[in-house]
Amino acid sequence: MDYVKESYELAKKRYAQYGIDTDAALEQLKSIAISMHCWQGDDVIGFENPDGELTGGIQTTGNYPGKATTPDELRADIEKAFSMIPGKHRINLHAIYGDFEGNVDRDKVEVKHFQKWIDWAKKNGIGLDFNPTCFSHPNSSDGLTISHPNPVIREYWIRHCKACRKIAAHMGKELGTPTVTNFWFPDGMKDNPVNKLGFRKLMMEGLDEVFSEEYPEEYTLDAVESKVFGIGAESYTVGSNEFCMGYAVSRKKLVCLDAGHFHPTEVISDKLSAVSLFTGDILLHVSRPVRWDSDHVIILDDELKNIAIELVRGGLLSRTHIGLDYFDASINRIAAWVIGMRNMQKALLNALLEPTAMLQKYEADLDYTSRLAMTEEIKTLPMGAVWDYFCQINNVPVGDAWLAEVRAYEKDVLSKR
Repeated sequence: MDYVKESYELAKKRYAQYGIDTDAALEQLKSIAISMHCWQGDDVIGFENPDGELTGGIQTTGNYPGKATTPDELRADIEKAFSMIPGKHRINLHAIYGDFEGNVDRDKVEVKHFQKWIDWAKKNGIGLDFNPTCFSHPNSSDGLTISHPNPVIREYWIRHCKACRKIAAHMGKELGTPTVTNFWFPDGMKDNPVNKLGFRKLMMEGLDEVFSEEYPEEYTLDAVESKVFGIGAESYTVGSNEFCMGYAVSRKKLVCLDAGHFHPTEVISDKLSAVSLFTGDILLHVSRPVRWDSDHVIILDDELKNIAIELVRGGLLSRTHIGLDYFDASINRIAAWVIGMRNMQKALLNALLEPTAMLQKYEADLDYTSRLAMTEEIKTLPMGAVWDYFCQINNVPVGDAWLAEVRAYEKDVLSKR
């Protein structure tokens, strides 16, 4: 495709007028590994109990054919998606996605149940991230897990989380890259509680017990994730933003900011600069909330661009672990992965091609006229030509050519499941 290279050379000259080295931007973009969430491939069902139903504030809508029903099918689908996404990335696993033989309860999960994932990741040269699965289980049916007043149930979830940390540490050690282990709990109440403090105290004590064993940071990093509300937990969420922020700062854990876990008028792009002043690394779960935490496939909208811009302007890329988190069963699931991953990369490229130093100088000089004028002018620079070239040099489909590959895979593989 000669036109791709030709268009890139013209774009390169245009960006050079603003002091932007597009070759350097592409090298930096190639080095950013995004953690792609495995649960888009099967609608958050997992392989513990394929006939199970989702609970705990989780909801998937749609019945598009061809979802993965075995770990091998899921791994094959992920490989197909990765073949259309430039760069090397990571996979984010939930604890229900092990290669289980028979029924394995969650407090009994072991490294052996994820060894095939580790071997597969090693073969493909990618890293793994991990999550305890504290929903869709009889012991979460009351809407409470690690903050449950019944010590038997509470201890069950503590054992599960401890087991997951052990697995994650082994993953990181085997793969030579830290596994980010994220802890999110659906704990909350449909109506107004009387003892808000009591449940949060139980969660705090439970987390302290979960993290009581130390693992090297080069093996695993722990993160805690808040949420404003969930289905069946509309009035009260134990692990609120304030709780998780306080816990992470006081215990030196990562804060996970999920784009759908705040009030509708809040955006995580506006939180990054503040959070970064008081925490170490940051974990992102990039999603697209539509009116609520609805986990739509991310599009290249203003908030996605602003998230990437804040990471670049603030020099936060080296401290931020970017993961995606959405699940749409109404469209081809592999397409959902490809659309989301490529859009996250486009947002990052857009930010890397911004003349940040120039804009920050205008601001430091209190030249707000030039700041506004230039932030508007750069919006129409030829980023698309740079993106197409990035795809070409990384041997993945340019433009919408990837969609034909998805359709062929759907016809040859997915339709036969």
